[in-house]
Amino acid sequence: MASREASSTVRQRGLQTVDASSVEGFLAAADTAGAVAVLLLAGDPVRWPEASDVAVVLPELVDAFQGRIQGARVTPDAEVALASRFDVKVYPSLVLCRGGQILEVIPKIRDWSVYVDRISRQLDGSARAASPARVVKTISTLDRNGGTS
Repeated sequence: MASREASSTVRQRGLQTVDASSVEGFLAAADTAGAVAVLLLAGDPVRWPEASDVAVVLPELVDAFQGRIQGARVTPDAEVALASRFDVKVYPSLVLCRGGQILEVIPKIRDWSVYVDRISRQLDGSARAASPARVVKTISTLDRNGGTS
């Protein structure tokens, strides 16, 4: 039921759905339009409830960026095949692509400002294309005085 709800939300907002055979056409059309392509790989919304939330956010992002991004939802039956191609390890994820390159993968639901910041950086060229060998330090420790070190 939740999977149908997420798909219905995407259809209602005018986003197309793509599968393994149509994804290349979608990416090429976005490039031709001078837009960044944004693919939603939602996963199973029963297993990952935030999938429905991301399905609602993507059309809002498309509207907010006024043609600078184009969004599509990958069909559930194509997600497994396309996840490895687009370096998706966590569901749901938004994959930003331009010129056949993966620019960034944004996993899970994020605050609106995070989406706007990360997409804006890709649009203005201030972020580099994603590399398969990324190292990100995300651990901080607290010193005895309560500050970060």
